[in-house]
Amino acid sequence: MTSPGTRADAEAEDLDVEEALALVKENPGPAHRGPAHPGRGGHGEPAPHHPADSHHRATPWPEARTTAERAARAAARAARRTPVAVPLDAALGRTLAAPLAALTDLPSFDTSAMDGWALAGPGPWEVRDEGVLAGHAEPAPLTDGEAVRIATGARIPADTTAVLRTEHGRTDERGRLHPTREVVHGQDIRPRGQECRGGDQLLPVGTLATPAVLGLAAAAGYDTLTAVPRPRVDVLVLGDELLTEGLPHDGLIRDALGPMLPPWLRALGAEVRAVRRIGDDAKALHRAVTASDADLIVTTGGTAAGPVDHVHPTLRRIGAELLVDGVKARPGHPMLLARLKDDQHLVGLPGNPLAAVSGLLTLAEPLLRTLAARPAPEPYTLPLRDAVHGHPYDTRLVPVVLRDEGAVPLHYNGPAMLRGIAAADALAVVPPGGARPGQEAELLELPWAAGGIGVCFT
Repeated sequence: MTSPGTRADAEAEDLDVEEALALVKENPGPAHRGPAHPGRGGHGEPAPHHPADSHHRATPWPEARTTAERAARAAARAARRTPVAVPLDAALGRTLAAPLAALTDLPSFDTSAMDGWALAGPGPWEVRDEGVLAGHAEPAPLTDGEAVRIATGARIPADTTAVLRTEHGRTDERGRLHPTREVVHGQDIRPRGQECRGGDQLLPVGTLATPAVLGLAAAAGYDTLTAVPRPRVDVLVLGDELLTEGLPHDGLIRDALGPMLPPWLRALGAEVRAVRRIGDDAKALHRAVTASDADLIVTTGGTAAGPVDHVHPTLRRIGAELLVDGVKARPGHPMLLARLKDDQHLVGLPGNPLAAVSGLLTLAEPLLRTLAARPAPEPYTLPLRDAVHGHPYDTRLVPVVLRDEGAVPLHYNGPAMLRGIAAADALAVVPPGGARPGQEAELLELPWAAGGIGVCFT
């Protein structure tokens, strides 16, 4: 038998994801509140052989984020993805593609707000032998001067005038109930429809499915939610020098991005379908990119112009359109964004871990957020406790912890380091030229530090 929630979702499935995108309130400008391959060109900061004009081609940091959002909106229009009906236990972090309307009155019958006695008329009251419990059949009506024991959430008997809390009543030697304080007509009764009436809109399109939203949907009788599909992501880890276990040895190092990126991408709303280790193999990279039907392909390393940096040649070979070819940001300058098809993109991350995080938050976050129709977080600033050295021309992203209404910059913020970001609450956006103590800095919150929905990595 089809549940009411399933029926309502089925009726709403003619909505399009593009419409959901259009109904999510956009927030212009920067919109986030948030060692693998050291020493190789394209795997961190530019190596000496990086083309001399690379900085002139690079996109300013705020413009790069706007470009990623714009690319995602165009991809959503091209894909015309159909909203999906998702069971409540799998809907956390998704965006509603149809309004959540009340399927019934809430509560759907008069209920007791407290443990105590249901009363009829003035006291003292004769108390029935049998009480009323939640989840049981409708009790017999009360007559004037009668009371019955009642549990929180139980259905109110007909002709009840008030509920007397347990702590506000006493019984005499004859078993009659007396109040110990004034009884007000209707007290501690939750009337039918107090929260909503059937058909009322509870939440609009574009609402993020938080735990509280799931609870409301369940209370309202839904078994599924009509949601925007998660963007599908394939991750390609490049580099012959990478180990998947054990200690670094003989010039080989541990892959930090393979374990880090998938849960981070899930926290950004993506469905990570595959993590493939390609190595430094141009043909294997070409095969993997052309075989993927993901909405977004994320590569790690190989974004510069070294002898084993195969991302740019692969993109040229398949005729991809480079939307962002380098960003005026440190770390992470050689990140890139390419359009492979109208509805498919590739984000090339540098291989150094903190540089990859910079690329993730600069390009992948706004693209995935827009594809998932998630509302843009309100940007916010805090004063920096200490001065932060800046780059002459580029934006710097620096790990910080939040203390006493301020942001404290962390050490270990080099492009190959994860020690700073692992302890951080956010990344501070430091403009070209640096920042002085007390200067307000925009903050990009990290999913695990932001609280709320961002802590979900499933």
